[in-house]
Amino acid sequence: MLHNKKYVSIKLNEPKLKKRNRELSFLIDMSNFLATPVEPEALLEGALSMVLEHFSLKFGRIYLMDEGGESLSLVAHHGIEIAGLEKVSINEGFTGKAARTRSFIAQYVSQLEDKQRAALLEKKGLLINICVPLISRRKVGGVMNVASTEIIHLDQNKIDLFTTVGNQLAVAANNAKLYTELKQSVKTLKEKQDMIKYFTYSMAHDLKSPAIGVYGLTRLLQKKYGDQLDERGQTYCKQILKTSEQMVVLVEKLNAYISTKESPMNFEKINIKEVMEGIKIEVSSLLKERGVIWSEANYLPEIVADRVAVSRVFRNFVDNALKYGGKNLANIRIGYEEQPKYHVLSFSDDGDGIKEKDREKVFERFQRNGSSKGISGSGLGLAIVREVAERHGGRVWIDPETIRGATFHMTISKDLTVTELSP
Repeated sequence: MLHNKKYVSIKLNEPKLKKRNRELSFLIDMSNFLATPVEPEALLEGALSMVLEHFSLKFGRIYLMDEGGESLSLVAHHGIEIAGLEKVSINEGFTGKAARTRSFIAQYVSQLEDKQRAALLEKKGLLINICVPLISRRKVGGVMNVASTEIIHLDQNKIDLFTTVGNQLAVAANNAKLYTELKQSVKTLKEKQDMIKYFTYSMAHDLKSPAIGVYGLTRLLQKKYGDQLDERGQTYCKQILKTSEQMVVLVEKLNAYISTKESPMNFEKINIKEVMEGIKIEVSSLLKERGVIWSEANYLPEIVADRVAVSRVFRNFVDNALKYGGKNLANIRIGYEEQPKYHVLSFSDDGDGIKEKDREKVFERFQRNGSSKGISGSGLGLAIVREVAERHGGRVWIDPETIRGATFHMTISKDLTVTELSP
């Protein structure tokens, strides 16, 4: 006995405490199970088995409300023949009444209104029939129907437990339905994406040969018969050449974008300095012609990356500087900074730069710098750059503090490992 008057001693009822703990444990187990992302039917089959086991019952059914709200369809059952029980109207029978009245109902089988049904259940040895409405957000989503071959003593705690489980099932059934719908939507979207991807690839592949053919034939026409064409004919010929060349470039960019996005990355050790030296040789004549000075950081390291992909990206940065830098372009510089988790490469030029409003947009597919009017391009180059950066665990962005020209930064993760190729 406690002498402090602030406290009262309470003698614990051990059997009741054990019973309560068992009920709480059951509810926790049920909650954990119902959180599993599976199909509604499989979820409710498992939940029904747990209910029957906890209450020591052998027979049970779970119905879900149809879209119209006028009938219930069987989705889970155990221990009972279901012929003729697949669908129940809310205006008939024991199960329909529970849905209609939103009420917990327990009744002796012998007292069922449907005497034919009562006789059938009695023949199976069933004495008690219990119906629990499945209610979520004040809406009846279905009914759980369980039956016993023995007399069940229903106290308020047991009724509350049935009701709580019923509410859990209602929420879980609704979530499972949404999960199934989401899976179907994702599947449908994936199928549509695959169709678009296949169409794009096929289109790009099929267009390349005709575009090259038109370009080649037009050049041949110009070479052999150009002197026989009048001024207008020669103009048309030049225009066809220009347009067909643009088509070839666009198709190649489309193929490059698809390849970058879909093809597996082949990570290997590459020397950035060697890669940049190769690109410098490729554009050397253009650098000399325009008087552009090429400079690099003193240290360009060896990294793990996909050689083809990063080479394409580096070439793209250089090509963009030469193509969009304008008449004021005088310098192209490749920089490098080492961070704990990333290699940071920078590509700077002192050309015309990129307007602030265009800095994010240029990384989108088929989007171009607003100042590039009159300059041919596909609008895919920087989209490819972003895709490659992301597949290397990094990102790409335009330095907002560059006063003159443009500076692109690209990060490549240091966590990449060399790809193990099959022999």
